[in-house]
Amino acid sequence: MNGATFRLAVFALAVISVPVIAYAQQSQYPKLDELANKVIAKYQNSSCDDLAAQKQNPPTGKKAAMQQRVMQELKNNPQQREYFINKVAGPIANKMFDCGMIP
Repeated sequence: MNGATFRLAVFALAVISVPVIAYAQQSQYPKLDELANKVIAKYQNSSCDDLAAQKQNPPTGKKAAMQQRVMQELKNNPQQREYFINKVAGPIANKMFDCGMIP
């Protein structure tokens, strides 16, 4: 195989593997990804004062019920819980550290 043929073969392999890699990177938990992205956005877009106020005034009604349901689902499914926590832990911890909420 000469150099040009080899480069063409490598290029063809790269073009073929891109969709395979993209497919492999799709999440097995798209709903958790959506929820995690919302949680991350909440922390990234909130001021430290907003976060402190939210901590002092927890949600009530439908929002509280929804949060309780999600927490129960995560308690019942260790794989999903690990996936979710691994996704949100860094951004939440960094924001809390920046706000002086954790030492």
